[in-house]
Amino acid sequence: MTQLRAIAITAEEIALDETLVTDFKSRLQGQLLCPGDPGYDEARQVWNGMIDKRPALIARCIGTADIIDAINFARTHRLLVAVRGGGHNVAGNAVCDGGLVIDLSLMRGVHVDPKARTARVQGGATWGDVDRETQVFALATPGGQVSTTGVAGFTLGGGMGNMRRKYGLSIDNLLSVDIVTADGQILTASPTENPDLFWGVRGGGGNFGVVTSFEFRLHPVGPMVMLGAPMYPEEQAGEILRSWREFMAAAPDELSSMAAIWAVPPAPHLPPEIHGKPVVLLAGVYAGPVEEGERVVQPLRELGTPLADLSGPMPYTVLQRAFDPFFPKGELLYYVKSLNLDHFSDEAIEVLLSHAAQRPSPLTLVLIWHQGGAISRVGAEETAFGRRDAPFMLSIDSAWTDPRDTEKNISWSRALWSAMRPFSTGGLYLNFPGLGEEKEVLVRAAYGPNYDRLVALKNKYDPTNLFRMNQNIAPTV
Repeated sequence: MTQLRAIAITAEEIALDETLVTDFKSRLQGQLLCPGDPGYDEARQVWNGMIDKRPALIARCIGTADIIDAINFARTHRLLVAVRGGGHNVAGNAVCDGGLVIDLSLMRGVHVDPKARTARVQGGATWGDVDRETQVFALATPGGQVSTTGVAGFTLGGGMGNMRRKYGLSIDNLLSVDIVTADGQILTASPTENPDLFWGVRGGGGNFGVVTSFEFRLHPVGPMVMLGAPMYPEEQAGEILRSWREFMAAAPDELSSMAAIWAVPPAPHLPPEIHGKPVVLLAGVYAGPVEEGERVVQPLRELGTPLADLSGPMPYTVLQRAFDPFFPKGELLYYVKSLNLDHFSDEAIEVLLSHAAQRPSPLTLVLIWHQGGAISRVGAEETAFGRRDAPFMLSIDSAWTDPRDTEKNISWSRALWSAMRPFSTGGLYLNFPGLGEEKEVLVRAAYGPNYDRLVALKNKYDPTNLFRMNQNIAPTV
């Protein structure tokens, strides 16, 4: 009898009889793909071109029943499991070698209730799917800054986007989820149903099950918003960053802004003479009337003489897709790491710029996210997300094309991260975890005092750690 070689959660190799696999396949409404099947290589590809894993099975689910069957099959046969939503997970945890991938990427439905100002979103949807449907009614919820980002992973990790200071994180706008837990049960988690689980999924990642759908609160946004996006020469970066820091200290919550050290990409809408030039980009989005936004953003456009200025009114859906061309799926190799900053002092700016000037790839962005506003008005223990009081976050978004440059780019990223640690008392954004190489140390640093409560939830909902392909919270039972 033909057997399929697979990997168990214990990391040992096991054999699955063909009859077991055939029976599993017959129960699914979606597809079950094995190595060599048409579509297998496409289904195992994720956004980060560095990730090249070969699952034994890929269950392409089209509904909750498929997800339940897949979880039950994995639990019964003790298979290693990965869960794929939009496939944008930078650390590569959406796929696994030798295990079962529960793939939700065909489940992309979005239903908007414009009267209640809510949206029900399936677990495989991307933020582009959500924005397209909600903007029909000039509504939105805080989402990703690249439209191909999956709703599920982004939200479960907290969700920091272009409206964070006005409307908070994605989890702050989450009303409920439907989730299949490790025992194959479908539960609703909300403030009134399974509230402990609802607390955990708001920042606890994919540790507690597979979320089949999310219910979000929507806000009046668009169809036009104001974007501020002047680009200043990098040699003026110190002065520009200090001025930006002072300006944002008094900025209204409607303005969410970040400073990016980057090289001008060869985009057709940018002057050819500045292609490749290192710049400081001050990217800010105003979540309010465009006319007010133009007035509020104007000082950021006058901090010096910009090399280029992309500021102006823009359709919200266009804004949300604006960075897509610079982060293509599978074409670049990525390593993205974050660190909360307790202050962005002149010394911090000097250290940042010194290291940024040595970045090995022109595709790399070094970002300082300004936080505060609605983010900081949610208590640290109200959601699993944890620390919210840091006024800034450093995000090192390394990208390159040649696999031979991988070690060089990762080493540089980690060196910058280490150099900035003196300006942090802890905390990070687990959606930007590098490759999660620090494991429990990283997770504890992110969750802080919330970690022990998360372990208790893991003991309750996933005591065998079936869902371990994530920034894992290991059970103790």
